[in-house]
Amino acid sequence: MAAGPEIIFRYFPELNETQKAQFRQLAVLYNYWNARINVISRKDMDNFYLHHVLHSLSIAKTVQFKSFTTVMDAGTGGGFPGIPLAILYPETSFHLVDSIGKKIKVVKEVSTELGLNNVEAVQLRMDEVGRSFDFIVSRAVTYLPDFVKWVRYNFHQQSLNTIPNGILYLKGGDLKAELQAVKKLQKKLYSLDNYFDETFFETKKLVHLYK
Repeated sequence: MAAGPEIIFRYFPELNETQKAQFRQLAVLYNYWNARINVISRKDMDNFYLHHVLHSLSIAKTVQFKSFTTVMDAGTGGGFPGIPLAILYPETSFHLVDSIGKKIKVVKEVSTELGLNNVEAVQLRMDEVGRSFDFIVSRAVTYLPDFVKWVRYNFHQQSLNTIPNGILYLKGGDLKAELQAVKKLQKKLYSLDNYFDETFFETKKLVHLYK
């Protein structure tokens, strides 16, 4: 049986009632928009909360963004990991970027319906963003060294959080070769099965790259 929003509440018991309502509403909104603009594989909607929402929130198991932190979600697609993180951290500013206009339309509609005042969604290629942030987050949009090349100048080093500012990149499988190809940045790897019991996370990692 597919996991519902309760899986989020189990791993994040500190959520308030507003946040719980927003997480419950996510599936309704994405089912509605996905039927019109395909931003998530239709067969994968059955695993929406596990594969998309909880996976996005795994970033919060390594860093709890403080108020006034700024985050760019580069190549956000339909809004992951940015929208789940924006629900979890209402005092953090999220800048969601994707080159595909119809995906940004979904992000804007979902953000508006959820009342997320901390989300800005823009249709741009990630290498066209002319601002810097505390963190760049993403979910396996491309070969990691290429991603780093496009965004490495979009984070600054003045940090307010418990880990250094940098890139937080969600990806599965064997990352050894990709990490070796990334030069001039320090690297830390987190195995997500340390935080979650589900078999989905057995090969999933979070890569933290910083100066």
